Amino acid sequence: MYVASIESRFALRSGTARGRRRALAVAAAVFAGVGLAVQARLNGELGARVGDGVAASLATTALGLVVLLAVVLGLPAGRRGLRLVGSALRTGGLRWWHCCGGVSGALFVASQGISVGALGVAVFTVSIVGGTALGSLAADGWGLGPSGQHPVSPVRIGGALVCVAAVVIAGHDRLGGQGTLVFVALPLIAGIAVAVQSALNGRVGAAARSAWPATLVNFVVATLTLAIVLLIELVVRGAPSGSLPATPWLYAAGLIGIGVIAVAALVVRHVGVLVFGLASVAGQLLGALALDASTADHQPSAATWIGAMLTLAAVVLVARARATPASAPR
Repeated sequence: MYVASIESRFALRSGTARGRRRALAVAAAVFAGVGLAVQARLNGELGARVGDGVAASLATTALGLVVLLAVVLGLPAGRRGLRLVGSALRTGGLRWWHCCGGVSGALFVASQGISVGALGVAVFTVSIVGGTALGSLAADGWGLGPSGQHPVSPVRIGGALVCVAAVVIAGHDRLGGQGTLVFVALPLIAGIAVAVQSALNGRVGAAARSAWPATLVNFVVATLTLAIVLLIELVVRGAPSGSLPATPWLYAAGLIGIGVIAVAALVVRHVGVLVFGLASVAGQLLGALALDASTADHQPSAATWIGAMLTLAAVVLVARARATPASAPR
């Protein structure tokens, strides 16, 4: 009986510790989402000044890559993590496509530069939510992330559907203009890509035993992808109409992206792709509403506020649901 009592107390403490780690992971995801909202505003403003969202995104991503190269290659833990990633690729612990999360990241930052100016940060973010919810649900169901396969429960489906409903409510008043549907569809697709990116970066981070090598791999792939797309644009449409401004703070989006990707690589393994995705978009909504409320051009409408509140309710619903043991990652 005494031994059973000790085991019971140990299990309780272990459960409490897991609960605290989960709560911290969700909080970190929310803060990362606030960073994404600020990143969207910066990339949108830079894209408007340059006259090309892809060129603006390439400039900020390349700056982040330079910083990451200095940090990761300069630290012993960073170099060790890169060696572990290389070893995992050689032995089959990682597949080559696990390192392609940066392609999704390139699509996401490009959509910021293209769509934010037309939609405002709040509606852009709510559109991202729908894609992230659906993509995260699929990624967890297929076991793309490092935490393995998470069964598609009614609570998870309900949370994702509430987020999709929030997109419809928040964005319906912006769909009247010509071409605006494209601006809403692009972040929806980018949201799906973000979910895939989080899952793949989480796998690389688990193999590297550190978030920073995974973040570096993501930025290398994203920079190359954006550079290829920009070259195609230059051939087809010619040079952008604007030029890179001299305002330093506009280029901070790449630095913010470093923190966001690092948090994703670290947190996804603890809470799964769906919980991370919904928590991060909750942070995006809070940040986006604050940013849009502070400007005259894109004041949030009542529909946008309702959509934001629905999304936050979905995050709470899914995050509080009892975790179902995941199967081993594929």
